[in-house]
Amino acid sequence: MRGEPMPGTRRARGAIVAMCAGLALTVVATIVSYTDRTTTHLLADHIRAGYPGYDTSRVDAAVGTYLVLSSVVGALGVLGWLGTAWAVRAGTRWARPMATALFVLGTVIGLTGLLAKDTSGATGLPPALGWSGVAPCLAGAVAVVLLWRRGCRE
Repeated sequence: MRGEPMPGTRRARGAIVAMCAGLALTVVATIVSYTDRTTTHLLADHIRAGYPGYDTSRVDAAVGTYLVLSSVVGALGVLGWLGTAWAVRAGTRWARPMATALFVLGTVIGLTGLLAKDTSGATGLPPALGWSGVAPCLAGAVAVVLLWRRGCRE
């Protein structure tokens, strides 16, 4: 259902700009995972340190699993950013609740990647990769605040 253009268009535009920044940060966070695999090997070294009994093939398999997970989360994040920006621009009634729900979901996923401990007792991800997954949430917070501000209500 399409509503009237969202009043407070300045704030709505600001929210869309924040969503574009979040989209870019999501793409960067996803690419960082692949870049790490070919350059710094932070994840592989992190897994090796947590599981010294793992041979190279098991470490590579764990890194591969993370890359698949990162790709799926990144692709869903891109869809979420694009869909929410479209909903705000179109002035739909459900744009703000959708943005809020996706912000909460993204934040939970990002913080899980940053803080969750695996069976070795260490965090599942090295800090650099964990923080890259949280970065898009900052843009999401800005977008949600701008959308719920008084001048941006329908």
